[in-house]
Amino acid sequence: MKYTSISDVLKNEYGQKIYKLSLSSGCTCPNRDGRISYGGCTFCSEGGSGDFAAPFEDIDTQIREARKLVDKKIPASIRPEDRKYIAYFQSYTNTYGDTARLEKLFAETINRPDIVIPSLGPRPDCINDEKLEMIKRLNRIKPVWIELGLQTIHQSTAEKINRCYNLPVFTDTYRRLKEAGITVIVHVIFGLPGETRDDMMETIRFLSSLLEPGDGIKIQLLHVLKGTDLCRQYTANPFHILTLDEYADLVCEALSILLDYIIIHRPGHKHYMHRRCKKRGYNIPQRSKRYRSDMRERRPRSSIYGPATLRAGEERLLPAGKRGKEKRRQSSTQTVGRLPTRFIG
Repeated sequence: MKYTSISDVLKNEYGQKIYKLSLSSGCTCPNRDGRISYGGCTFCSEGGSGDFAAPFEDIDTQIREARKLVDKKIPASIRPEDRKYIAYFQSYTNTYGDTARLEKLFAETINRPDIVIPSLGPRPDCINDEKLEMIKRLNRIKPVWIELGLQTIHQSTAEKINRCYNLPVFTDTYRRLKEAGITVIVHVIFGLPGETRDDMMETIRFLSSLLEPGDGIKIQLLHVLKGTDLCRQYTANPFHILTLDEYADLVCEALSILLDYIIIHRPGHKHYMHRRCKKRGYNIPQRSKRYRSDMRERRPRSSIYGPATLRAGEERLLPAGKRGKEKRRQSSTQTVGRLPTRFIG
């Protein structure tokens, strides 16, 4: 089984590992303020799923503070002025607001030399024609990623988690984004209440048939976070939370289904996932020495969007991670109040 990880794609393109800076656009969400619903998705935290994002301030201050956290991970051999980042506007709905204000904010971000890609996290039902034109203008400056939180294709589950939009809304928004030449990354959650293995793999098969070359997928384990509606539901009526091994097995199966031109943005911890997939009979080949040396070569910018990033004989593995973190991540069970919450990657 071979797949393309975003870490390897970006290393090929820029000659170094590219880190994400979690930033805030100052938006809220129509699923919180009453326009659509109140409370947001049941799993969403008070920070709008952007708990690591910098507080909303001017963009230079946000990036400076975010870099202080991220730069600790970057090798000292890479000079500060040579480091490159993805500006990830993660929390809440980042197209839900005044278009002129948002375009000014995003343009200021894009035009910084240390930002190579802006990544925006909106709801599919918050990209109207005006916002799409804004995204297209930004994409002419630097490539823009749009990250859509689908989570599941099943309407019954979507109602349970209070997602408040139907699957056709997602597919229509995806189609319009692709017609505009925008790269799309889709978020999926494994372990949502009531979903079976078959349900989760149906979501993966749907996305494998939908996504185009260069698009991506993020597979995430359900977190039960203190203070969320999901936490209150769990307290009142506990449901099964995936163990680390159960989650890893699902990821291995998903990777075997997804077409190889779909870029994997969050598969889990490299070393653990490699061992688990081997145990389950999925073959994930190790990278060759030649491939590691090839990664140092710069590629044309267009190569980031398709399978052309793979040369003959090259193989992809899981994204690079620090081996020293493996023990902490494998212990994987933390408590939120009295509730178990499991993490990977």
